[in-house]
Order: sequence, then structure tokens, then C-alpha cells
Amino acid sequence: MRLKINRVLAGILVCILLDTLLITEYGRRIPVFADYQAPPVAMAAFHPEYAEGNDAVQIDLSCAAEGVIALSAVAKDRLKFQAIQGESTYTYDVASDGTPSIFPLQCGSGHYLFRVLENVAGTKYAVLYQTETDITVSDEYVAFLRPSDYVNYTEESACVKKAAELAAGAADANEVVSAIYAFICDTVVYDKELAATVQSGYLPDPDRTMETGMGICFDYASLAAAMLRSQGIPTRLIFGYVSPNDLYHAWNMFYTEETGWVTVDYQVTGDEWNRIDLTFSANGADGDFIGDGSNYTDVYFY
Repeated sequence: MRLKINRVLAGILVCILLDTLLITEYGRRIPVFADYQAPPVAMAAFHPEYAEGNDAVQIDLSCAAEGVIALSAVAKDRLKFQAIQGESTYTYDVASDGTPSIFPLQCGSGHYLFRVLENVAGTKYAVLYQTETDITVSDEYVAFLRPSDYVNYTEESACVKKAAELAAGAADANEVVSAIYAFICDTVVYDKELAATVQSGYLPDPDRTMETGMGICFDYASLAAAMLRSQGIPTRLIFGYVSPNDLYHAWNMFYTEETGWVTVDYQVTGDEWNRIDLTFSANGADGDFIGDGSNYTDVYFY
């Protein structure tokens, strides 16, 4: 791996900025290099005691300020859930046996319409329950720091424990990203058979991807998001199109307040979202394919 910045100089600069200097027995002031300290794993859950709805659908908005919504529904046929805010509509498959689902409020604060729809015939759906409400999300990052149906993990997940192991001793968030990126690229290969047979409604399992060492782009992006989020690094799972072939694809973007370089052939700029495409990188594609991101069209964020 290559470091794009002199870590010693970077560490000294950080220590000067934070005034973290140590006085030695000889009176000299030398910088103290602090390791990255991940916050407690931010979780999300369905709380039935706070949920509202009808006999078929219960929606829990108790964690809306933290950027997530949870729901549980029971029906005879297939269900879908829609979160609508302004011109943005996100549609998800929902279990019809009461199994809770968690989804991000990626559109941030605003007026939302939530609808649960039941399949009635073919591709036709009827509203089973709907509600409207105004939501205030605490900030633009919280929705991308917690698990959801698309990025599913717990504090006990193997991928979370591995992420903590990789983050141990890292100087900053950028080194955590580098370590997790390298781990996934080194241990997961593209599952061509699954790619050829995957069905609509497929959900990734980050622990399964890590255990089998195989997955499609959705699996790569979900695993990366789970590992990075568990270490306090806001990470988006994105679906969109990649030119020149308009490939529908999944990838990640992460956020860091730090400025520096990550060892994955792209620059990390402070206070910006930065693009990671693990699928192409892990399978030996030309690093220039990602380029400056102009050939990527972001469509949906999770």
C-alpha cells in the first residue's frame, strides 16, 4: 500500500492544531500521536411500544431524529413500503410476516408521506396504511451511521468485530477506511453465478459475504458500509449507473472531516463525501475506471 502524505508531518500538524504536546523530563515538547477512537456502535431497532398504525401495519418514528424509520407489517400477499419526501420516492420490499424492517431517512428533514402497499393482482398494489408527518433529522450524517435492511448488522456481527480489529491502532478515520478497503479487496471476489441468477428483492448479509468471500456489487457495498459505519464513519450505499455502458451498479461514499490521502488511489478531501467502488477494485479493474467520479451517476442513497 502507498501513503500519499508523510504521516509524521501530518501527525505533528494534528498535534499542533489540537495542542496535544507532551513535556519530557528534559523539558522538550514532543507531539503525542493519538489513535483513532471509534464511538459506540450506533444501532437502530423497531420499538413496538412507540409504533402507530392499524391491525396490519405498525410504524415506529421514535428514532426519526437519528435518521431511521422502523416498521412491522402482516398481510397475506407481498408488501412494499414507500417513503416520499418532495420529489423523492424510495420504495422497498417489506416482509409480510411481521418481521421488522429498518430504513434510512436519507432525504433528511422535511414533510414525509409513508405508505405500506399490498399486492392485489399482478403488479398492482393497494394502500394498506399511510401516514404523513414532519420530521427533523439531527444532521445529514446520522442516517448513514446505522444499520438498515440494506446494511444489516448488530454489535455482535462478525463484520463489526473485524472492523474494530482493523481500526485498532489507526491514526485517523482515513486509515480505518484504508484498512477496511484493503481487507475487502483482498478477501472478497465477485460471484458471477449469483450475479446471473439474483432475484428481485435480494438483500445482502455482510457477515455471509465476509464468511464466503463472495458477493455481487450490492454485497460489497453493504459489507463496506456495515464495517465503516460500525466504526463511526458515515457511509452511503449508492445505486446508480456507470458509463460508458450504463451499468446499474452499487458502490459507496464515505465522509470524513479530516484531510489527507487514503491508500486506494484516490484523494480524500476534507468535509466532502468521497467515492469508493470496491467491486471494480477487488476484481482487478483499471483503477482509472473510477476516475474523478464523472462517469458515475448517483440515483439512490441508502
